[in-house]
Amino acid sequence: VQLQASGGGLVQAGGSLSLSCAASGAAGSRYTVAWFRQAPGKEREFVTALFRGASSAHYASSVKGRFTVSRDNAKSMVYLRMTSLKPEDTAVYYCAAGRSLILSTIGSDNAYDYWGQGTQVTVSS
Repeated sequence: VQLQASGGGLVQAGGSLSLSCAASGAAGSRYTVAWFRQAPGKEREFVTALFRGASSAHYASSVKGRFTVSRDNAKSMVYLRMTSLKPEDTAVYYCAAGRSLILSTIGSDNAYDYWGQGTQVTVSS
């Protein structure tokens, strides 16, 4: 499995941005996919996860209602649509994939087997 995130950039507060993750080998029926982020000087934190088969999505409270995760299994792509962006959303965003995740583990980065290289998102005030 190889993951490659893209789509980051600079956006003004209140704006929108979409991230993509090319997830070769992470077929939808077998892998849970997720987005994490890491701001400067902070630990990596969970943003959202989409269970295998796209049966359900889960979001961190800080992004719920503003971010939407989706996947296109035919294209092996995972997307993160971010709206109403805030300066505190500034971080490097990573996509991740794992096979053996349950609800209680989706927020833990060590539960994921594969990681992309990260893409920088900067939100200016």
